[in-house]
Amino acid sequence: MILEDALAQLNEHQDPEKAAQSATYHKAPRPYLGVANPIINDLTKEWRTKMDVEQRVDLADALWETDIYEARIAAAKLLTQARIKDDDDVWGLIASWVDDFDSWAIADHACMAGQKRLVVDPARIDHVEEWVKSEHMWTRRAALVITLPWTKMNNPKPLDLEIRERVLGWAALMVPDRAWFIQKAIAWWLRELSKHDSDAVRAFLDEHGAAMKPFAAKEAAKLLK
Repeated sequence: MILEDALAQLNEHQDPEKAAQSATYHKAPRPYLGVANPIINDLTKEWRTKMDVEQRVDLADALWETDIYEARIAAAKLLTQARIKDDDDVWGLIASWVDDFDSWAIADHACMAGQKRLVVDPARIDHVEEWVKSEHMWTRRAALVITLPWTKMNNPKPLDLEIRERVLGWAALMVPDRAWFIQKAIAWWLRELSKHDSDAVRAFLDEHGAAMKPFAAKEAAKLLK
């Protein structure tokens, strides 16, 4: 599978009306094809069966560089897999994309791929921590989105609890950030964590809730009883 073939398959499913709607919705200035997400799922699933990891990394890199919305989504999906042997290059590529994030959908798909790599090697959290103080809002947000698996663990190990506390510390540092997407990400992280560790969320909100934007504090506490 080469870039030209992948783009040709994506273009077979383009829908100009949906492309225009997508451009309006996402606002980021880039080409849009209007290809539905389930179609991208099917295409990338097929592509993965025909390539080894090195080939997938190369194609994902090439797709990302086109800056086409659906191509970037496909790049992320190519690398979203729990088990990948020798995944350093996969992690390296995903992490390199963070500075390019400029819309939530692309960022979230890339972060979903990154979540798998972090869970496999939690030591990579040291790399993610560097994002917290970035001047790039989407990079700061990615530090929370990519660590969401640690909000969902029913039986966290001691290391998982340490990571949880670490990320809560990052969230506390971001509370003064008034960017809507940052506040939304803090609320998202806390809301998900409240399903498994409500005490930790209550403690966070007791200390920092008043400084959060009201909508974010309310969303973070939504599932607390």
